[in-house]
Amino acid sequence: MSFLLGSANSARGGYEVSNSIRVERSDSPKLSKTQGTYTNTTNMTLSLWYKIGAEVDMGFLSKFVDSENRFHLRIMAAGHLLGYNNIASTQFYKTTTAALRDPSAWYHIVFAIDTTDATAAVRYKVYVNGTRLTDFVNDQNPAENEALKLSSVTNQPIKVFCSNDEDAYLSGYVADYNYIDGTTLDPTYFAETDADTGIWIPKSYTGGHGTNGFKLEFKQTGTSANASGIGADTSGNDHHLTVANLAAIDINTDTPTNNFATLNLISKFLACLITEGNLLYDSNSTGGSAAVSNIAPAKGKWYVEVLAVTSTIHIGVSEVGLINFNEKGQGASRPNINYAYGGGVSIDEGTADSEASYDADDIIGILLNLDDGEVIFQKNGTSVNSGTAYNLHANTTHGNTGFSVQTATGSGNTKASFNFGNPAFAISSGNADANGYGNFEYAVPSGYYALCTKNLAEYG
Repeated sequence: MSFLLGSANSARGGYEVSNSIRVERSDSPKLSKTQGTYTNTTNMTLSLWYKIGAEVDMGFLSKFVDSENRFHLRIMAAGHLLGYNNIASTQFYKTTTAALRDPSAWYHIVFAIDTTDATAAVRYKVYVNGTRLTDFVNDQNPAENEALKLSSVTNQPIKVFCSNDEDAYLSGYVADYNYIDGTTLDPTYFAETDADTGIWIPKSYTGGHGTNGFKLEFKQTGTSANASGIGADTSGNDHHLTVANLAAIDINTDTPTNNFATLNLISKFLACLITEGNLLYDSNSTGGSAAVSNIAPAKGKWYVEVLAVTSTIHIGVSEVGLINFNEKGQGASRPNINYAYGGGVSIDEGTADSEASYDADDIIGILLNLDDGEVIFQKNGTSVNSGTAYNLHANTTHGNTGFSVQTATGSGNTKASFNFGNPAFAISSGNADANGYGNFEYAVPSGYYALCTKNLAEYG
């Protein structure tokens, strides 16, 4: 079973989540804090919004004493959600049958624990997008009045973004993170159904966070454990967390109220790797692979920047819907326009012309004009082909199924980093579109917009 949220956009809801944090497991990201005495060791709530960044075991919240004394809430490799509390020879261990599988969606996840409840089956509850999950692969309930290691042990730090013994770091995006100490709450305290769209959207949590709880909004970029740090607690408790292996570049505006495009973690061709919040393409081979964006609009004008991390890479756009991308990639059965590192531009695998070559650290701009059926490429802010657009339908009739941005192996092992408005690479200038969305190295051309749900609602 999968939960698919689609393109979350809560413009009608009134509450805007302005920031999220992008975490990459290979960096070993962590926020942590050794906390004071807990007045309640049986009740807690964790509410967060999460956008998938990998299909591996990853931690949301944990505490570790030793192999027989630990606690964690995490997402498993296949997208199943796990709650675990181990006390010597006793434990509760519950893994959902349902799984999170859509890397383009923002999911609202709530873990709610009350071990004092007389009914064993409701002592641990987990919700996704407001729906309580009741089927479990592993289904061992907490004992009545069982003390949670998260709160019963105070001489070890609580950890965010990793498992208890730091063997499973998180990848993806996290926003609106609320840890409530001592109180068990349902999802309606943190989110609601939009009356107009029926979409589950965030709302402002106005309650307390308990003695040792905290709220993370990721509005700051510092690396110290204070109100200016990435781990700043905005609950009013001032439980600011210590920052490890996170930096200002990891704070971004891809949120459940404005969902930005990334590369598609699921629909990819051959063995490529997609990391860094699904923005970094690695061919992972010399034999060829390719990836596409997870948003493929059929109309509107869109601007994307791609950093050539290696010198041999292909960048372009391709039509969706004619053949599954993970079956063929960028072949002739898929109408495409490709700008190769050597300067060659091809349409449907046929040579169109030769333009300026590009190398590692060059930024290729893509101006995708679906209203007029054309695309313009830029190299470091300057248009190639003297600014003359290439016709998306030169050799085929556009089926109005949408076009995605794509990349593919050039020669050897290749890499490219995509910027749909929240770059994983450093930006020296900083430019938004006319609606104020996105962060780009070069000025966004007039009439073009970042590929995000707020812009899609207006132009897509």
